[in-house]
Amino acid sequence: MFSDKDLAQIAGRGSNLDTVNLQIKCFETGFPFLKTNKAATVDDGIICLGDSEVKEMVAFFDVQSSKKKLLKFVPASGAASRMFKALFAAKDEGKKGAEVETFAQKLSKFAFAESLKKVTKGATDVNSLLEGLLSKEGLDYGSLPKGLLEFHQYGSETRTSVEEHMVEGAAYANRNGRVRLHFTVSPEHKTKFKALIKEVKETYEKAYGVSFIFSYSEQKSGTDTIAVNMDNSPFRKEDGSLLFRPAGHGALLENLDEQDADVIFIKNIDNVVPDHLKAETITYKKALAGVLLSYQKRLFNFAKRLDKLEVSDYTRQRALSFLKNELNVEPPKGFRNWSAEDKLKYVKEKINRPIRVCGMVKNVGEPGGGPFWAENVDGSVSLQVVESAQINFKNTRQAETFKNATHFNPVDLIVSTKNYKKEKFNLLDFRDPQTGFITEKSLSGKELKAQELPGLWNGAMANWNTLFVEVPLITFNPVKTVNDFLRKEHQPA
Repeated sequence: MFSDKDLAQIAGRGSNLDTVNLQIKCFETGFPFLKTNKAATVDDGIICLGDSEVKEMVAFFDVQSSKKKLLKFVPASGAASRMFKALFAAKDEGKKGAEVETFAQKLSKFAFAESLKKVTKGATDVNSLLEGLLSKEGLDYGSLPKGLLEFHQYGSETRTSVEEHMVEGAAYANRNGRVRLHFTVSPEHKTKFKALIKEVKETYEKAYGVSFIFSYSEQKSGTDTIAVNMDNSPFRKEDGSLLFRPAGHGALLENLDEQDADVIFIKNIDNVVPDHLKAETITYKKALAGVLLSYQKRLFNFAKRLDKLEVSDYTRQRALSFLKNELNVEPPKGFRNWSAEDKLKYVKEKINRPIRVCGMVKNVGEPGGGPFWAENVDGSVSLQVVESAQINFKNTRQAETFKNATHFNPVDLIVSTKNYKKEKFNLLDFRDPQTGFITEKSLSGKELKAQELPGLWNGAMANWNTLFVEVPLITFNPVKTVNDFLRKEHQPA
């Protein structure tokens, strides 16, 4: 199936033949659906903090933060082109629908209005606006990443989403005046990211009395997945070479694995708000971090006791009770009949894992995954973030379970990736490789099938200890289309 030239191409990308063959096998067999038992709710799996508990967790984090290595990790490698889908259709195909009309009529409300006015030399007709916004001769927003777009207006000044993440980071990822931010970027955009940050860094450091430390990583080409024809044979480009495609945000697990921090805040690049709405986001980021550290303290205590040469039945039972009643990890059926040795091994494995606290917002019809109780490969049941693509909607019960979810996932995570000895876990050991996705695409008019790795907050973290905490809807304000900027949450006070 593969020539020597193919093998050289595969090796040159940092991959290997076994991995590629496994990907092709997944195309052939498909990925199994995940079996959900029930939706997680505030009565069953989602922690709902009262006002006093929020304050307590914030205070706990504030005390602990000076002793912890903090990091804000922002997936920012995707281009913003999907934001402008309707505008591209108008520019390239003349399809000028309601979305384009709204954009043109309310242009003054966009933070980039002045920049656009300059490149169009004041022209306000729709064609000029679209060319000025999307083309390389204009602002080139059609190919830039979201991080470099002007998001919000502050008087005569504007801020990009990168700058908004800097301001947020200063508020909660601040250890004794040092704020560490890590952005995952595309190779073609890295220079522009660095240029922007070089331009604004000193201004924000003076304004917030902090020192920013930036790092970057690129989605590794070795994580790209092979594309196949509709008959599952390798898809080849016009020059005869194999086609590999980026494997979705799940590929960023390796980037996350390389980070060295005690507490890592994960949040998407487009989920930011202006300063007048930041207070609740900051409060709940700290509260979630407090929840993580409070549970981590107990986890570490059990891990130490379970690591002793002799472990009492009492300790094992206490750890098992903690897993089941506090961390929502139910053992497999028949567990009570296991030997004491196998029970101890099970408890050790479940205790000694990375931990994540995931904010969950009430479901108001937004697309995306949500919090569920789901069965794992080993027969245990635990809390999982589940995407619709993982559900078998032909199964009435599974469809009903998904439909009845009360909350959804806004990608608001606080994670810890070290054990009690301060050693980093190998995060790739805790993913579920059977939770990938297959989609149909095309290239040069030819149909193909593409494959995504297990999502970063779905299958890539399937075997982590997981806690869900309800957070206010105001903490979730993504920008999926350009007209989302017109929402009041992205407008000046």
